[in-house]
Amino acid sequence: MIKKVLKALRHLNRYFSKYKVRLLLGVVIAITSRVFAVAVPKFVGDSIAIVEQFQKGNGGTKEELYHQLLINIGLIIGAALVSGFFMFLMRQTFIVVSRFIEFDLKNEVYDHYQKLSSNFYKNNRIGDLMNRISEDVMKVRMYAGPALMYSVNTITLFSVVLSYMFSVAPKLTWITILPLPILSVAIYFLSVAINRRTTVVQEYLSRLTSFTQEAFSGILVIKTYQTEHKTSNDFDDLSTEHRNKGLQLAKVQALFFPLMVLLIGISNLIVIYVGGQQYINGEIEDIGILVEFLIFVNMLTWPVATVGWVSSIIQQAEASQKRINEFLQTPADIIDSNDAVDIDAISSIQFKDVCFTYPDTGIKALQKISFTVNEGQSLGIIGKTGSGKTTILELLGRMYDIDSGEIQINNIDIKKISIKSLRKTIGYIPQDHFLFSDSVNNNIAFGKYDASKDEIIAASKQASVHENIINFKNGYDTIVGERGVTLSGGQKQRISIARALLKSPSLLMLDDCLSAVDTETEKEIIQHFQKMTPKPIQIIVSHRISSVKKCNSIIILESGKALSSGDHKALISSNSYYKEVHDKQLKQKDS
Repeated sequence: MIKKVLKALRHLNRYFSKYKVRLLLGVVIAITSRVFAVAVPKFVGDSIAIVEQFQKGNGGTKEELYHQLLINIGLIIGAALVSGFFMFLMRQTFIVVSRFIEFDLKNEVYDHYQKLSSNFYKNNRIGDLMNRISEDVMKVRMYAGPALMYSVNTITLFSVVLSYMFSVAPKLTWITILPLPILSVAIYFLSVAINRRTTVVQEYLSRLTSFTQEAFSGILVIKTYQTEHKTSNDFDDLSTEHRNKGLQLAKVQALFFPLMVLLIGISNLIVIYVGGQQYINGEIEDIGILVEFLIFVNMLTWPVATVGWVSSIIQQAEASQKRINEFLQTPADIIDSNDAVDIDAISSIQFKDVCFTYPDTGIKALQKISFTVNEGQSLGIIGKTGSGKTTILELLGRMYDIDSGEIQINNIDIKKISIKSLRKTIGYIPQDHFLFSDSVNNNIAFGKYDASKDEIIAASKQASVHENIINFKNGYDTIVGERGVTLSGGQKQRISIARALLKSPSLLMLDDCLSAVDTETEKEIIQHFQKMTPKPIQIIVSHRISSVKKCNSIIILESGKALSSGDHKALISSNSYYKEVHDKQLKQKDS
């Protein structure tokens, strides 16, 4: 079991090595604290022995007795104060280190999350991801801090106390510590049960977190369909299961402290009975030794109790670290090659017989797609839902890697371009226009943190949303709510467009991002795109012919295949599907 736990928690060794100086200092402080703590029972025992000798007529005068007792009292208080001071320093050392490790581990998990592909997030629930970076890391911190501190404290105290006890009364010491092996066996079996039940509790907590996160995010849908009662019942069922699993864990954990008290009580009885007989038989000369042993046994009460508590913490940390390791050991699908190069801008894009299948569903999204777009040009992509339009944009941003064929950027294989520099040159406006629960100003500036107010306003005007923003109660300082819940669909789309334009990208990708605006606003935004200087490469995915008709080239997709391509005029005259969609949308506009 120990090897298993050490294996699971071995990931933390790098952090223990990083803070080894602080930890070694903590060990030295712990030893110092325990040495002074052990001096207290010794002075108490000496005081009892002095009184005993006085009663036998061997202790001098009362004044000398009082003087010696006052000295011992001063030594007891002084040793206790010094021990307490060093214990304070010990806590500061170990607990602070555990906070540092918690900080480092959270950042490691978060950094790794950001490296993982879109496919990873499709297969894992957000609530579970949140739980692993919060609750699971907290459990691990308890192992790196309190558990480590009390382990060092317990080992130090046992070493110092038992060494002294054996030097004074070896036989009595052996009998006194007899209950400890029983304790060790009990801890082993309880720890196994705790580990198993802790894993289950954490899994249910992840489910509960995921459920509540989804419920809060979809509260409008829940209210619209009047499913509050059902949702509440589902939450109650899940919460009840989590409570029951927690209670099962608590029942096992609750066995620790009664067991500790029982065993310590037995040790006290052994000291009184066996030690008393040894004193009567003359094997122990001073009654003060019995008092010392009683104090020592009770001093060991909390350390012995912490053996079970620490074991419980380690088991919980092991279960949590396992869950963390599952994600940390998940390899990133999209990574830079060893010879990756940086680019400053995108001047050309070329797809050569590109094929791609989504790994999670097995759907063939693209089949032998080829096209070329050069600097200053625009490409329109239209097609039915599921035809592969969005997939082309995701491949350009290297959210996925292709199965076969080749994508070239500036005549360089996209896999040989560093991901950071590639995405830095792209302005992407997805279908799911995600806004953060922040001000309008900060949501737009998300595309360029150091943007000036004038730059933000200019981007808003290009996206035809400036007039809307200035009419808000607090203008650009208006808080949009989670996911932009206080805004209309068209306003959210245009703020997303402004965010992308603020970057001044050399490649602008629009994924049906004008669907929620009226045709006049759409026309205005398209005109702004045409006037941009320098003009970026534009790839516009849309269901509306009006959004792509000004593009230099238009591709029609169906089931991942390119049926036809050309400019608007050529497709109107040569492609029946394109002309049919165009005429239908034109009639809808006129009506």
